[in-house]
Amino acid sequence: MPEPILRLENLVAEFATPEGLIRPVNGVTLALERGTTLALTGESGSGKTSVALCILNLLPHPGRITSGRIIFAGTDLLTLHSEEIRRVRGKEIAMVFQDPATGLNPVLSVGQQVEEAITTHLDIGKREAKAKSLEVLAQAGLPDAKDIVKRYPFQLSGGMAQRVMIAIGTALDPQVLILDEPTSALDVTVQAAILEDLKRLQERRGTSILLISHDLGVVAKMADDVAVMYAGSIIEQAPVLPLFDKPRHPYTWSLLGSRPRWDRQGDGPLTVIRGAPPMLHELGEECPFLPRCPKATSACRIDPAPPLSDFGYRHRAACYNPVYHQESPAGVS
Repeated sequence: MPEPILRLENLVAEFATPEGLIRPVNGVTLALERGTTLALTGESGSGKTSVALCILNLLPHPGRITSGRIIFAGTDLLTLHSEEIRRVRGKEIAMVFQDPATGLNPVLSVGQQVEEAITTHLDIGKREAKAKSLEVLAQAGLPDAKDIVKRYPFQLSGGMAQRVMIAIGTALDPQVLILDEPTSALDVTVQAAILEDLKRLQERRGTSILLISHDLGVVAKMADDVAVMYAGSIIEQAPVLPLFDKPRHPYTWSLLGSRPRWDRQGDGPLTVIRGAPPMLHELGEECPFLPRCPKATSACRIDPAPPLSDFGYRHRAACYNPVYHQESPAGVS
């Protein structure tokens, strides 16, 4: 198989806090294949966004990467100097942040912000930059780009602002596009339209996408592969259909079972994941899901957290007592 465009190897990031040392990224290993979409999912606070910020060297102070590798197109990004990573950021790897209200500058017009993203990395004139900004806004699904470039962020709807963010992220045709909850604050009709536009954009340009989302419907629609995070660690990885159809980790199984399904009405109550996610500064050596797990055994309480084990083609889960079933009630039809 060809080399993945982006590969994370045993990545660890730490924050020193008054309560103690926390690791929002704890030994994460991932591979994003060229031209595909890898979804990173899990509860809020599981470390998904921290992984993305590590890739771009944007982890806020006092966070720091303490070990691991981030290989992009054959180069370990952790070995690059600040100016070298700045040339990669935005041009080769771009990120669309979760909240366009904070991602867009309120005192600059849309046109100025798109042009700035272009001229930062390309040596082109103002006229060319303006023409390219109109082009990328139209490609992002904004119909009247000539009017949009004159507006300010407060004059945009939520869906329009998100499309502007996508236009800025894709303006330089990056090889990797990181999408952090790209549709979380939008209604379902706008959400569906943006997801379709992103899929067409990927097909047209061959962009590799790292999708961060807690919305399992978005993950099912967009992803080729899925990695499930819990308390800073990857606890299950698989292609999207095997993971939704036969999840092996009890957390993934419970997570999928907690989601309403139109084709399973009348099957009884939804699955409830008891308890709450652990405090990261209180994690021990055992499986972090142990206090909430309905299938915990004595091995889970005595032995260290299990490594990812194989459960079929490219399907791996970190569990001593995995879920076995003919058809999971959480599966997709």
